[in-house]
Amino acid sequence: MAAKKAKKPAAKKPAAKKPAAKKPAAKKAAVKKPAAKKAAPKKATAKRKPNAAFMKPLMPSAALAAVIGSAAQPRTEVTSKLWAYIKKNGLQDKVNRRNINADDKLREVFGGKKTVSMFEMTKLVSKHLK
Repeated sequence: MAAKKAKKPAAKKPAAKKPAAKKPAAKKAAVKKPAAKKAAPKKATAKRKPNAAFMKPLMPSAALAAVIGSAAQPRTEVTSKLWAYIKKNGLQDKVNRRNINADDKLREVFGGKKTVSMFEMTKLVSKHLK
């Protein structure tokens, strides 16, 4: 019986060495991955060109000019100045941050509405740009 017990621990030792042999293979795969990542920045170097329609200066109506100024501006600048006005005057709704509570100047731009969602705002503002 003692001879049978001695054979079992001997069989376990080679099994423990087999997983250790797999670890160096995993390290080689990890070494190859950074080499593949070097090719990715070449694709990212191409810059996007801005759309000409967004960059075209447009004249605001008299109601919108009272809020953002009377100079011709591209749509992107109109939106950022409008948000600056909203934040400066605290017109964003405290409970539902998607809504904007219009003051007297913005109520003319928003077509007389007291509250407008931020998604509806761009639609209403586009009517005031020529």
